[in-house]
Amino acid sequence: MITHADMFAPILEADPTFEGTWRAFSDKWRDQLEPPLYLALNALARHLIAQLAAGNTASFDTVFEVVERWHVEGDDYVREAATVGLLEDLQDMKLHASTNPTAFRPWLRQESLLWWQGVEDFWAGRTALITKRA
Repeated sequence: MITHADMFAPILEADPTFEGTWRAFSDKWRDQLEPPLYLALNALARHLIAQLAAGNTASFDTVFEVVERWHVEGDDYVREAATVGLLEDLQDMKLHASTNPTAFRPWLRQESLLWWQGVEDFWAGRTALITKRA
């Protein structure tokens, strides 16, 4: 089971270029018993969007395999954070200057794709809550 305490370790292994951002986040929140990981997930989303814009997608297969593991092997917090903290931010058009959220779809695995579609359904007004599309 992946918990909030260990959810970022596999991301740092999958994409070492995120380490500097993670280190700055960890330093800023080191005195907190439970740092606000949703802020780190927003930073990860921004990082991935910047990587996409620069054409640096070599790590995306491994990164999105981790995201899938968060959805499948994560505890309740990790599963929710993977969807609301990361996938939702990746879909936020305000974070995309020269890219489009749909560009991430080819890297999504089965479970993550269902949650991605659930986020789309929510923001399109088709559902009242973010739920996994069946």
